[in-house]
Amino acid sequence: MLADYRGASDAGVYLLDGPDGDDALVQSVDFFTPIVDDPYVYGAAAAANSLSDLYAMGAAPMTALSIVGFPKKGVAFQVLADMLRGGHDKLHEAGAVLLGGHSVQDPEIKLGYAVTGRVNRGALVTNGGARPGDLLYLTKPIGTGVLATALKKGKLSDEARSALHRNLVTLNRSASEAMKEVGVSAATDITGFGLLGHAGEMARASSAALELSIEAVPLLPEALRLQAKGYLTGGLETNRRYVGELLTMERPLDRDLVDLLLDPQTSGGLLIAVAEENESRFRRELSVRKAAAARIGRVLEERTARIVLV
Repeated sequence: MLADYRGASDAGVYLLDGPDGDDALVQSVDFFTPIVDDPYVYGAAAAANSLSDLYAMGAAPMTALSIVGFPKKGVAFQVLADMLRGGHDKLHEAGAVLLGGHSVQDPEIKLGYAVTGRVNRGALVTNGGARPGDLLYLTKPIGTGVLATALKKGKLSDEARSALHRNLVTLNRSASEAMKEVGVSAATDITGFGLLGHAGEMARASSAALELSIEAVPLLPEALRLQAKGYLTGGLETNRRYVGELLTMERPLDRDLVDLLLDPQTSGGLLIAVAEENESRFRRELSVRKAAAARIGRVLEERTARIVLV
């Protein structure tokens, strides 16, 4: 066992041939209620979100099992069919096979996947290897929670809706392949705890601190404006408490922008720590794979405040 429930790892890791083995299974599970009104996009996002845990640890997806909650009455069966088709297509894109799954009657729709991947022990990436001097890259813009809230209230433009959909269904596969090719120090995927929450987990696991340049963090269209107008998720305050005293600011910063970094993400990007001497090669590998990533900070020596905003 290389990783399990006792840590803040993105997935569990089990060595196939015991302590001296080289190959390992990487397993994770996730599901959530609809955050968009297109059932196909919702299904694809549910699959991409679940697979992201595998990609964060450098694993290649192999199999998946679906987890479905669907009401007995009131919602057309075609909605379920479209959800599952979206998930199936995204799994196929990832090279994973859907083996089956389980469904229950539920008044609230839910969809997710239990996913399994494979990684060589030497290529395994965790959130605990970031080293002082490493550079931090983020592979997707922030703001899915805010945009999804605005969408539910009918306040999202067509442009922002399209950007939200693209963000949700984009796999972290290319970025994961790039980081494996180079050999990065650490990685984690940005999901429910927001950028700051997951950055804090990486800092704690690495016995380090992370400095983030707040203006360098990529944002989805309209995210900051909608944040300022109060289209907030229920998880924002939970994340604020979770980060708590781990956070310090080197100068006065826009409160709405800081709060946006606490925004719970669905199918978010990877936060990757890469050694400075490998940065050029990492950027080249990203470019070859047409994978987007923004440099947003660096790793510092350990201090009381795990996250430093500048």
